[in-house]
Amino acid sequence: MRIDKWLWAARFFKTRSLASEAISRNRVRIGGQRIKASRQVLVGDVIQIEKIPYEFVVTVLALNDQRRPATEAQALYEETAESLLARQTLGERLKSDRMAHRGLAGEGRPSKKQRRQIIRFQNQNDTSDQDSDADADGETIA
Repeated sequence: MRIDKWLWAARFFKTRSLASEAISRNRVRIGGQRIKASRQVLVGDVIQIEKIPYEFVVTVLALNDQRRPATEAQALYEETAESLLARQTLGERLKSDRMAHRGLAGEGRPSKKQRRQIIRFQNQNDTSDQDSDADADGETIA
């Protein structure tokens, strides 16, 4: 069975053309070797699949040339423990980074209430600047 067809059947890629494109970009390797889309995949092959930002290292358990439901597709391969652990830690790190950025950047556009508060705050600072300018001119305040 062709590797691009197996990757599609195992649901690593949505279409065979996407699988072929990933293979041509050297994002899929068998035994660490660069391959072509027409390469035959065999039971027991160790495949490295790079889907940015994740990398899967799987062992082929079965072959199927039809795209079946996800539960059946997962029976076609077994992911190594190291690969699974690396993907989980990377996922947690990316999630925490996203949460940190969300905290710094806020929640997007300010609401109407928040805009009014911002305008009030800015105007409050502007009036105090005008008062200090008047004091600088030499006028006395009684």
